[in-house]
Amino acid sequence: MSLFISFEGIEGCGKTTQVGLLNSYLTSRGYPCLVTREPGGTKIGDQIRAILLRSENSDLTLKAELFLYMASRVQHVETVILPALSQGNLILCDRFSDSTAVYQGLVQGIDFTLIEEMNRIATDGIIPDITLLIDCPVEGSLQRAWKRYEQNAQDADHARFERKEIDFHHRVRKGYLALARKEPGRIKVIDGDRDPLVIHGEISTLVSARLEERVKG
Repeated sequence: MSLFISFEGIEGCGKTTQVGLLNSYLTSRGYPCLVTREPGGTKIGDQIRAILLRSENSDLTLKAELFLYMASRVQHVETVILPALSQGNLILCDRFSDSTAVYQGLVQGIDFTLIEEMNRIATDGIIPDITLLIDCPVEGSLQRAWKRYEQNAQDADHARFERKEIDFHHRVRKGYLALARKEPGRIKVIDGDRDPLVIHGEISTLVSARLEERVKG
């Protein structure tokens, strides 16, 4: 029984924490998961990730950025996601194609229709069954992100997006919410301005219900 779940949100929203909590919850109930991420998820994808997120690469052009994301996605889909889905696995993915639609399209102005077509090709038409959008105020999210970097200085080398102006992050949040309004059946907005365990409780209930539907269906 395959189920593809993606997590989205602004920097520091806590989605990576929720991926880990959901993985533990599902595994304990007999649903082992493949946990992956974008950009990355493969050896080649992780090398592309390093280019995309390094603070020193602030002069990366928008088109170059877009093509790097798509290259990572193609490798990820063809070598990890498609095989996992064909084997009936559950997939938990920290970011997927919606990130590109928001960051490069809605926020940075690359033609949205072009991005949709590139995503269709890069994903082989695969769309997550559920996308959990962890939504929370920008200022608090960035504070959490930078606190994490203070604890691990090496990670701060990969903070190219966190270093952007505050207005950029507000536009990202608005972009995600606009996408959620467009696809309410797939994209579920989760209030991320709460205790992580409370958030996890809501997510686990939602995912459990979808799994029960799959079993019955």
